Amino acid sequence: MIPESNATAASRSSEQNTNSHAEATSSGAVNQSEDDSGNENRQKSVRRRKRAHKGSENVKRKSAKAGCSRASRAGGSKQKHVEAVTLFEVITMGRSAMQAVIDDWIEAYLADRDSSLLDLISFFIQCSGCKGVVTAEMCQSKEDSDVMSKMVEELDEDSGLQYKKFLAFPWILTVTWPMDTDSAEYPLVQSGPYGRWFHSEFCDFVSVLVCQCQHSVIFDSYLMNTLISLLTELSNSYVRAFRHTCTLAAVKVLSALVGVALSLSVGIENSQKLYEVQKTKTVRQKSSQQLERIQKKIMELQEKKAEVESMMDIIFKGVFLKRYRDVLPEIRSICMEELGLWMKLYSSVFLNDSYLKYVGWMMHDKLPDVRLKCVLGLQGLYGDPVLLPKLDLFTSRFKERIISMTLDKDNEVAVQTMKLLLLISKTSDEVLTPEDYKQLLQLVYSSQRPLAATAGELLFSRLLSTVAPTSETQDGLNEEEAHQQQRLKALLQFYQESELHKHVVYLVDSLWDCGGALLKDWPTLTSTLLQDSSSHSTGFSLAEQAVLVEILVASVRQASEGPALAGRSGAKKVMNAREKKIQTDDCLKLTEHLLMVLPQLLSKFSSSYDIVASLMRIPQYFLPECPEAENTQVVSSLMAEMEAALDLHSGPAVLEAAARSYLSLCGEETSWCSAARSARDALVQRWVEKLTALLGDSLKGDCFSADEDKLRDILATLKKLRAFHNCHDLSRWSLFDLLSPLLSVERGAPSEVLLEVLQCLSYVMLWSLNTSGETLTCREKAVAQRLRLRLFCERSHRCLSHGDLSVRQQAFLGACDVLTAHSYQLHLWDPTSFGPLLFTTSPKLQRALLTFVCVHVFVGSDSDNQSRVSEGSEVERLEDLHRRRNLLAAYCKLIVHGVLEMSMAAEVFMYYMKYYNDFGDIIKETMYRTRQVDKIESARTLVLSLQQLFMRLKREQESGGRAHPGVQTFTSIKELARRFALTFGDLVKFRECVVMIHRNGIEFVFQEFSQTPGTATPPYLSYLTILSEFSSKLLKPDKKTVFSYLQKHTAEHIIDLREETWQPLIYYRASLLAAAEGEDAVSYVSSDRKPYQPHRSPFSKPKLEGSRSPCPFSPVESKVSKVPRLSGSPSHQDKAAETDPFSVPLEPPAKRLDTEGSVIGTSNEPGDDTVEVEL
Repeated sequence: MIPESNATAASRSSEQNTNSHAEATSSGAVNQSEDDSGNENRQKSVRRRKRAHKGSENVKRKSAKAGCSRASRAGGSKQKHVEAVTLFEVITMGRSAMQAVIDDWIEAYLADRDSSLLDLISFFIQCSGCKGVVTAEMCQSKEDSDVMSKMVEELDEDSGLQYKKFLAFPWILTVTWPMDTDSAEYPLVQSGPYGRWFHSEFCDFVSVLVCQCQHSVIFDSYLMNTLISLLTELSNSYVRAFRHTCTLAAVKVLSALVGVALSLSVGIENSQKLYEVQKTKTVRQKSSQQLERIQKKIMELQEKKAEVESMMDIIFKGVFLKRYRDVLPEIRSICMEELGLWMKLYSSVFLNDSYLKYVGWMMHDKLPDVRLKCVLGLQGLYGDPVLLPKLDLFTSRFKERIISMTLDKDNEVAVQTMKLLLLISKTSDEVLTPEDYKQLLQLVYSSQRPLAATAGELLFSRLLSTVAPTSETQDGLNEEEAHQQQRLKALLQFYQESELHKHVVYLVDSLWDCGGALLKDWPTLTSTLLQDSSSHSTGFSLAEQAVLVEILVASVRQASEGPALAGRSGAKKVMNAREKKIQTDDCLKLTEHLLMVLPQLLSKFSSSYDIVASLMRIPQYFLPECPEAENTQVVSSLMAEMEAALDLHSGPAVLEAAARSYLSLCGEETSWCSAARSARDALVQRWVEKLTALLGDSLKGDCFSADEDKLRDILATLKKLRAFHNCHDLSRWSLFDLLSPLLSVERGAPSEVLLEVLQCLSYVMLWSLNTSGETLTCREKAVAQRLRLRLFCERSHRCLSHGDLSVRQQAFLGACDVLTAHSYQLHLWDPTSFGPLLFTTSPKLQRALLTFVCVHVFVGSDSDNQSRVSEGSEVERLEDLHRRRNLLAAYCKLIVHGVLEMSMAAEVFMYYMKYYNDFGDIIKETMYRTRQVDKIESARTLVLSLQQLFMRLKREQESGGRAHPGVQTFTSIKELARRFALTFGDLVKFRECVVMIHRNGIEFVFQEFSQTPGTATPPYLSYLTILSEFSSKLLKPDKKTVFSYLQKHTAEHIIDLREETWQPLIYYRASLLAAAEGEDAVSYVSSDRKPYQPHRSPFSKPKLEGSRSPCPFSPVESKVSKVPRLSGSPSHQDKAAETDPFSVPLEPPAKRLDTEGSVIGTSNEPGDDTVEVEL
């Protein structure tokens, strides 16, 4: 960074790292070279290390005393000695040292401004990460046309250097740097904490520089002119580093100038006040000289302010107007962020429609960060009531765009836009119309919690907080309770008007942060529900009471579990100590209150099924330890009301909620554990006795008969036992012995009864297996458990052929779940204690399970299935797909856990591509899990699925019948093989698997084949085309081994490669040899299929290594678009009639690339004589 002669600068390399000691001259060069490691400051501590200054700066200090004294003042009482450093190095030393060094620079500038300016120029070049040379020469005239024509920015390819020549009056600067500098990371964009730290320190330096110069050299018409012209020119460079760094510096200079203008405005205002005070004095007290001094000072300050505003205008027009639409999103974000700051701080100049339009335009930017900076800037403007009158035109012009940004794809932009609209609604009532509010308030049901919470705040401030209490209070209610009821009424009205959503729990979650006091007022909610609606005119209807109950349950859940909701993201996952304390206090309050009131609510709404189902969920959120639980009468009252509700209702919602509530109440840590368990046991005992009596009358011998009333009672009791058995262990009531006879009668029970019985028996077996470690204390009990398991599997196997689909599906799911649980318990079994005995599934049941999956899951082709279900509703289609996915997942669990042989997954794997949209994820996960268990066996299963599909297609073509829907085409089988090959990612890890696939495929084709005149080719020869899809997954040594293995099997046969029937073999060999030699299969096939010259024998070429049969392969690269078919034999057409009907034309192996490559298509039409090869 030392100016030196131009000749010296030209001879110096751009890799130099030392500074010259020459004195500053009017024409010099500034070296900006750094070491190869880039900025050394990244590796050094700011306070602990300070590099020694090995050379002097452009400005040599006349005396080290001044610099050291200022640096020592910045160091505080320790009086640390700070050695002379460059301006770039001062960034690493903190703000206090920065001020001291800048003060030294100002003193040096006053002594020698040209050399000091070169130091400042060097600083900005170096901050751009430029490792090059800066050459400076003086310019006498800024308007010299000859000089302006030399301002270029070009690339010298011969020398490998880039250079930029520009005017920073009075300097003509030439920056030269290597070509690869633009692609390297410069300080502002470096990843990690260093990039963020440098950005902050660089901005601080620019701000401190302008701040320290505002009282001295900023108005000398030299420093700022040079600095502004420098930053303007570099911000227009095509080099990203210069453009980004200098744009940031320029807008920060403008921001600092805004601070200078504000301080000048304050000085002018104070001087004017002083002038007015002096004018009001009497003639004797008034001093004309003092008035003149004040007037002169005011004029000087106004001139300085005008000069500063002129500087700001130059920077805005020269930098901002050119860079606010820059291709680099970081530059656009910087411009929008600083513009919002200028309009807020210096509204008299910047806050008008001429500047606001840029914010409005950039709200349409494609980058979220730019839109976010615009919204954040507008928040600062709309948050100040003084600035609102200047925003009227902007608001009317861009209101629609702002409202639409609440649906922005970036969540943060949408949230901040909603906060902006919340500010607008609070400050201006007439801006947003009722239609706008209706659109915005619907966002309380958004899947993003931050956006929904902000919309909830808008709802609360707009509707709920502005509700005025009625003048006439109701009987028995004070003014506060009446006001709360009016707010609840408004909330209910909003919920009923929003017809798009029916999720109260999401509405409560959205209002929780701002309206928690209303939602946590459980006494008001319960008193409103318990009051008689006929006693006053403003009561709630039954529908409104049902919604209030849902709000009550949702608020209880929110207070107990927090904002974690299914389908809503963005909630805070970890609570701090204060939030946990609030949650515990809320749970204690709701438990103490609702434990007393819930029996009354159940009693009042006992006839309403939906309300009872909601109220039954409340005990799940009670705090286990509560002082009110010591009152046994309260707990007994609650249990009695819950039991009475269960006697009235047997719907799934009530039963599930009741079972879960009893499970929560019967926990060992609860205070009411004994009372709850006694009530539950008595309830279950009553149901079992009732069911025993009913079945005793209905089940006579091998026949089941019951009238409608008795059947209704049996079904209701079974539903209750099934719901409770799902949550509670009811093993001591021996339900297996009670219910299993229903599955063995000849004249079976109705489908509804069988469905409940199958579910109950599956729960019995699952609980038995789950508690094996506790209940199996001897071998006799283990044998009895295995007998029950065998009996359950036999009964389920019998139900798989039932006429009702739901019964078949439940029997399948129950058998799969129980067998999976048994296998899991065997893996967890401790050999030192008794556990479940080994149980092997019968072959008949295994085949029945596989058949069930093929018949009920893979129904027809995927396209046919889509068109079939599209006739129904979308909901029915999704429910049917969900059921089929559950069935497939249950079967795949049996494969993964080893209940079924892995080979039985072949039937599932063959549908991987055909049903990829519906079941692709399940099948792929099954492949992954089975490969973890045994990768060789898993690969053998993949081969088995391909071979089975191939043989089905072969038989279908030989039979000549109508196409069977379960048979896939040859192209689809080949595509399936390609997708299977893609699952072998690590070639080294799956080396044995891929080799086994090829060996198995070769044996499949050539084993047990004896060549005769009638059968010249193997019947399964076309399978080699499918097998070639795995050739790309072979390592080079393995490809040679596989090729030798292929030659071993083909050596015994007479093979004429000119025959069309042997093309699959040619194709497969090409896929092996091409990759082994670094060529592609297309080149091999193209060269092989060229007609042979008449005077040369097709077998005259040397044999390949390890080959016993003649091979005419010649790896010649071909780039033709069409490959002619083999026509070397004069009797080609006669032989074509004897060709294998299943043989396919030549189809090179798929060598696919991600972005570009060859796309190979094969025509199978009989009249086509060419194979399309598009390269």
